[in-house]
Parts: sequence; C-alpha cells; structure tokens
Amino acid sequence: MDRDGYARLREWKNKAERKPLIVSGARQVGKTWLMDDFARKEYAQTVRLSLNEDEELGRIIFPDRSAHNIVRRLEIHTGSPLDPASTLIVFDEIQEVPNALASLKSFAETAPEYHVMAAGSLLGLAVHEGASFPVGKVEFTDLYPLTFSEFLRAVGQGSLDDLLRNGSLQDRQAFHPRLLEWLSMYDIVGGMPEAVTKFVATGSPHTARVVQEEILRAYDLDVSKHAPLELVPRIRKVFSSIAVQLGQEKKRFVYSHIEPGARARSYEMAIQWLIDAGVVYQVNRVSTPHVPLKAYTDTAAFKLYMLDVGLLGALAGLTPKTVLDADSLYTEFRGSLAEQHVLQELVAAVGVRPFYWTNDRNAAEVDFLLDLDNTIVPVEVKSAANLRARSLHAFMERFSPEHVVRASLTLPGAPGPITELPLYDTAQLRKRLTEQPSLS
Repeated sequence: MDRDGYARLREWKNKAERKPLIVSGARQVGKTWLMDDFARKEYAQTVRLSLNEDEELGRIIFPDRSAHNIVRRLEIHTGSPLDPASTLIVFDEIQEVPNALASLKSFAETAPEYHVMAAGSLLGLAVHEGASFPVGKVEFTDLYPLTFSEFLRAVGQGSLDDLLRNGSLQDRQAFHPRLLEWLSMYDIVGGMPEAVTKFVATGSPHTARVVQEEILRAYDLDVSKHAPLELVPRIRKVFSSIAVQLGQEKKRFVYSHIEPGARARSYEMAIQWLIDAGVVYQVNRVSTPHVPLKAYTDTAAFKLYMLDVGLLGALAGLTPKTVLDADSLYTEFRGSLAEQHVLQELVAAVGVRPFYWTNDRNAAEVDFLLDLDNTIVPVEVKSAANLRARSLHAFMERFSPEHVVRASLTLPGAPGPITELPLYDTAQLRKRLTEQPSLS
C-alpha cells in the first residue's frame, strides 16, 4: 500500500536536526503499518515495542524517563548494540506507558542522535492521564484514512492517479466516466486501510462494509474504555446521530435531533471528546469571510462529519448496491457523501481545515470556506449534474472573492469565472486554482 505519509517520514529521517516523531491519527488509519513499512525499507535495524501488548516489558524498559537508560535496557532486551545512525526505535501505542511518552523529551535533549518514532491514537494521546507530555520536544505527522489518490494506487489504478496529477484537461475529460466509477467505489469502500485491503483481496465492496461495521463497533468499545463514565451515553448518542444530522437539508448540527429537549451544555463535552479522538470533524460557521477565518468563527453553529466516507455510509446503513446504483431513495444523503468526500480531501490532501458560510438569515449557505495562503476561497459541493448554485452566486455578488470553486460530478472545465472541479479531483484544488484566471 503506497501511502503519501511515507514521504513525510523520509523527510524527517533526513533532517540534520530531528526530534522524536509522533505519528498520530485515529485508531485503525494505518499508523503501525506505515511505521513498519518505513522501518523495513529505510533502516538496517529496528527495535519496536508494542506497549499495549506487554505490560511487563513496559515496566522493565521505562522505570524512569532517561533516554540513555532506556537505550541501555533496549540493548539488553535485544541482545545487540543500537547504532544511532542505522537503527529506528519505535514505541507503538506510546500513550499506554506514561514514562515512555515523557521520555521523548529526554531523547530530544540528551540523545538526539537516535531516530525515535512513536505512534499513538488521538484517542489515547488526548487522555494520557499521569503522563507529562513533551511539549516542544517532539514533531508530529498526522495520518488519515486513504485519500482518493491513495485509494486509486491501492486498487491498481495508479495510471488514473497520475492522470489527475499530471494529465491534460483533454485527457481528464476523456477518462471522466472511469474516474466517476472509481469515485463511487471509493465512497463505499472509503479509506480505512483494512477495508481497502479486504476490497482489493476480494473485489467485493460488501466485504469492506463488514470491516467498517467492525471498526464502528471497536470505536464504541473505545468510548467505554477511555471516556469518563458520565460522558459515555452522551458520546454514543452524538455519534449515532451524525448520519441523521447530515441527512437533513440543512446539515447544521442541531442538539434536539439527538433527543427532544437536548441542550448544548449537556453535549458539548461529548462532542469535544469525539473531536479529540479524531473520530469526527467539526466544521464551524463563519458569518464574515475575512482573513483569518478563525477570528470570525461562530462557535454555536457547526456541522459534524465522520472520519471516513465509508464509515459514514456504514453508520447510515447504506448498502453498496444503493450507492453504486445511485438509487433515487437516497438522493438527499448523496449530497452528504459528496460533502464528506470533499472534506476528507481538503484535510488530508489539500492540508486545510474548512469552515462554512451562511448569511445572517441562514437563507444562503456555502458548503465550505477555505483560507488558502490568506485568500478566502468558497467551495460549493454538488452531488449531481445540476449546478444551480444560488447561494454561491449570492456570496460572489456580496464579497467578490478572487477564486470560486464548484465541486461536482460534471466534466472538468476550462478556465472560467468558476473553477469546475470534479469531486474526484478535489486533492488537486490548489493546482487547479493556479490554472484559472483570477476574478479580481
């Protein structure tokens, strides 16, 4: 499996001054697999400790936080010396041993010659009770579910991925139908590595759905394990309501949709817990599209999306056949899948956390609002060929943005006042904007 995160790990390895690296992300996004693949290809020796599997080993190696003492114990444990230049030390599920997490500060300050990599789920790192977090002494790289680009390579369609990255407009238009077919499959299979692997092995999206349902059950068990007891029922109610909320015409999160009479003060901590765990994304409203968007956030109005489009489909109970056949019975929810897809690509591939915009009367709404290098870019998402976008035009008339993007199922468009971006091409948004003339 060819992950984009591999290149980031290589950049870290080749730095003249490097700190211990934490590979973070929600559970089951492939952190352990990526580290093992990197270690096998880039280092002569790897010392890897799975700290959630052997409590006794954790006590033996980490009775204190001294990097040099830990290296000495690792050499005794492995029976061989550790060459700093050719050895990778990996602490997997590092949040399980407080001294292991705290030791990263000692590695940064007293033993920077060692290559130390750690992995921890956001779920665990967010609740690392009893551990002193090494603020400023570590580097981070975030891992997400497979993007559409990574998915294409995983299923043997690397030539289509290369087409999106480097192909001409004419070639992209010619292969538009095939890209739409794989986009539909991605919306079913999603990007959780185990689901993708199962799909590649069997060719059946139904096997991927089984994996997704198992992942959802595992997340539910994680809630019981890690969340404060009093929050557990509320977290579960919020989580189970996400698909319902996104199925509404107005996708803003409404507390009364969780249960009648529900109020923000009762559920804010439950929502924050899910955000900290990396299981959901929160997209906040802004009323004024000025830089920086964070300064104009309306914290009371937001949408919640899932970590992965495949998991959203599983949570909603959509069958693969319904999605592949574009069944008219799920027309409204098809828009939710399209928004979920675009959001994931914006976060993982484009590298930006979006907001959304509505006017004061909530009569007009733009699905996503981006701050790209201090330029505000509105993005309207359409799940069909119908490109009527009254809200987008209202935004354009009022604020005169430099660039405007419409993500849909239509053919990639030639340069014009609106950048016509096929949903499958969202990862190339920055590049497509450079190909378009400015509206100003």
